[in-house]
Amino acid sequence: MKKVMVFGGSNSLTSINKKLAIYAASHLKNTSIQIIDLNDFPLPLFSVDLETENGIPKEAYFFDEILQEVDGFIISLAEHNGSYTAAFKNLLDWVSRINVKVWKDKPMLLLSTSPGSRGAQSVLDNAKVRFPFLGAEIIDTFSLPSFSDNFNNDKISDEFLNEDLIELVNKFEVSL
Repeated sequence: MKKVMVFGGSNSLTSINKKLAIYAASHLKNTSIQIIDLNDFPLPLFSVDLETENGIPKEAYFFDEILQEVDGFIISLAEHNGSYTAAFKNLLDWVSRINVKVWKDKPMLLLSTSPGSRGAQSVLDNAKVRFPFLGAEIIDTFSLPSFSDNFNNDKISDEFLNEDLIELVNKFEVSL
């Protein structure tokens, strides 16, 4: 059975992006999921000086091991000031020191959401450009606008947006 890593690109305990990623993954039919929380990988702020002095932290190696063990990724990125959250970017920076092909040339369904009407589209656009350089095979992307209006009772309440996401999840699962 194929295995997919699922997480929200935020360290918020109430991350709406983690909720969206888990919801998307719930539509996988023949695939097991491994839900990750960025809080399980506490890392110092990346710097070359820290790396030279102390090496790469064990938490970064642990995250990299999980990346190697799965067949694909469903990630929903939170947006802070138009880009990745500091917690996600820091993890990405550390893991890229182990192997620049962070995503191991594996399939990825890339999501984003926010309280606003653009649904974190800026961070999604940024990731669509950057992640392939880091070894992501982006199968497709999905942005959920106005999270509070469109996500209720742990699911997407807008019928058309929900159908769009399920179609993309199915497309992603076929790519595994």
